[in-house]
Amino acid sequence: QVQLVESGGGLVQAGGSLRLTCVVTGGIFRINDMGWYRQAPGKQRELVAAVTSGGRPNYTDSVKGRFTISRDNAKNTVYLQMNSLKFEDTAVYYCNAQIVRFNGDYYLPSRDYWGQGTQVTVSS
Repeated sequence: QVQLVESGGGLVQAGGSLRLTCVVTGGIFRINDMGWYRQAPGKQRELVAAVTSGGRPNYTDSVKGRFTISRDNAKNTVYLQMNSLKFEDTAVYYCNAQIVRFNGDYYLPSRDYWGQGTQVTVSS
């Protein structure tokens, strides 16, 4: 019953900003790494940014200096602040989390969960 709910996508002009939010809900769980992926038309899904449970971030080269990933463990939430957006950033953005779920007796093996995707469109 774990779900990842995304919000914050939209249409912006080049040079503008958006902030994506992903909230994890449902059951008892522990979240390990979290990240944001994107998939543009005709291209493969790629990792944009990731952050460990301790808050250590990592970014793909194309977004370094422009995007910032952060998380609030108390709220089970991860954010992606996107500044200086470019046309090339246009894609569907997916939230991802590695989650260990508790079934009432023990914690299950870690597995990936995905958000529904949110469209980010940057006009040029």
